[in-house]
Amino acid sequence: MTRPFEGIRVIDATHVLAGPFAAYQFAVMGADVIKVENPHVIDQVREQGPDESLNSAGMGTYYLTQGANKRAITLNLEHEEGRAIFKELVAGADVLIENYRAGALKALGLGYEELSALNEKLIYCSMTAFGQDGPRSEQTAYDMQIQATSGIMASTGTPEVSPLKVGPPVVDYATGTMGALAISSALFQRERTGRGQYIDLAMLDVALVLMSADMTNTQWTGQPPAPAGNDMKLAGARCYQTADGSLMLGAMNRQQHRRLFIYLGHPEIADITDYPPRFEHGDKHAEIVQARLLTRTAQQWEEELQKLHIPATRVRNIAEALADKQLDTRKVMHEFENFRGSGKTLSVPVAAFKYAHGGPQVDRPPPQVGEDTEAVLLELGKSAKEIEDLRRLGTI
Repeated sequence: MTRPFEGIRVIDATHVLAGPFAAYQFAVMGADVIKVENPHVIDQVREQGPDESLNSAGMGTYYLTQGANKRAITLNLEHEEGRAIFKELVAGADVLIENYRAGALKALGLGYEELSALNEKLIYCSMTAFGQDGPRSEQTAYDMQIQATSGIMASTGTPEVSPLKVGPPVVDYATGTMGALAISSALFQRERTGRGQYIDLAMLDVALVLMSADMTNTQWTGQPPAPAGNDMKLAGARCYQTADGSLMLGAMNRQQHRRLFIYLGHPEIADITDYPPRFEHGDKHAEIVQARLLTRTAQQWEEELQKLHIPATRVRNIAEALADKQLDTRKVMHEFENFRGSGKTLSVPVAAFKYAHGGPQVDRPPPQVGEDTEAVLLELGKSAKEIEDLRRLGTI
């Protein structure tokens, strides 16, 4: 069974996390993704990660995370010859993803108007911090600045420790995912209209959409959300200490609330099922829950409460999460044995979903800088001498 995007060619002119992650979604779903890097200024995440030997080889783990299934070429777009080759690539492609500063490619003659004239079916996706227009359009930012600008940091943490950045770069990965949705939708639209599309995707917009309920609430009340840490107003939806660690409890709805307090031996609280009194007495009820949870380990409570269909999970670190047997059935990770002769196994994420057939898979390891330059240029009809001349000029 073929995968959804087999036969689709994606030009990945992106760097860091959000853009490459968007392109990676198409790579695992069968598309021919060609990563384009400046031969003199490679993608910075190739040099980032906990292993300095990988970093120095341009194969840092931040790059490896979303580099599999792609082909990699080098191309200097500041050279006229490089721009000409780029146009040839785009003329035969379905999708171009770029995350240069707003207007940067247009200034090089590689904007949507110029490239769509060469390929009217082109889906051209520009990913920036703040979008292509507006008072912030010329500003630059990474995930952390977007978290700060959007209100995510101000609503994270506790009243005593806030603002606080969310640990992983969630806005980057959410922007990549949103970008993949936007491009997929445009490809589907093209099937019916025969026309390409320009996509203007801003990280700030994505960050705000991640807080959709908070946006609605704030617009309605005029009050931004206060940082609440690990505790909600409901006693059944808080993080509690146990005999050996933390337990995240989630008895949110009426039925779960009732089952929890009956199990804890407090039928009088179980009968308080309406939300207003549960909010009002949340702290008082939480004292009762906390006292009881200290009597067992977090793992024991997780097992006991889950039997009653009450959401409750022991708080784990990522190493523990990766060791969870549940992942063996989900196939979230792909393993490369003896990765590039290192004698070590490289495990990279594949996708957050499964198909019954023709689903996402990883076929080839992340390429080194420019690993496929010659092969791609030969496909474009360049001769060996032309390729050597381009290399001598620093174009590739």
